[in-house]
Amino acid sequence: MGIFKSGRVVVVLAGRYAGRKAIVVKATDDGTKEKKFGHAIIAGIDRYPRKVTKGSSKEKIEKRTKIKPFLKVVNYGHIMPTRYTVDIELKKLIDENTFVGENRSNTRKEIKKIFEEKYKNQTAKNDKKAAGLQYFYNKLRF
Repeated sequence: MGIFKSGRVVVVLAGRYAGRKAIVVKATDDGTKEKKFGHAIIAGIDRYPRKVTKGSSKEKIEKRTKIKPFLKVVNYGHIMPTRYTVDIELKKLIDENTFVGENRSNTRKEIKKIFEEKYKNQTAKNDKKAAGLQYFYNKLRF
């Protein structure tokens, strides 16, 4: 399953975060000793940023652009790849120790900072990566 490369935007199909968009951080095609199936570590958005109007105050903009991220190890069968990719580097933050105890919440806070900063500093809409970012930050409507 070579389509699940780092940076690919995926839609989670099953579980608590079904319908949410996420980014593949690390893909493991052959599995590991603990998980003997193809899986991916994904970081996604649990609570999306809300719309902001031109007349909004700075406090209102700050409040409405908050993002709640999630971090998860998911079987390939439970995620669907999209045509979009983004260039958010999360590999440095996430390793084997990430999912143990206090490290998970600290990593989630770091991911939150990165997601919010990228959301506030989006570039032009004609670039291919920028289109992926714009798609990633919009809530999936169905």
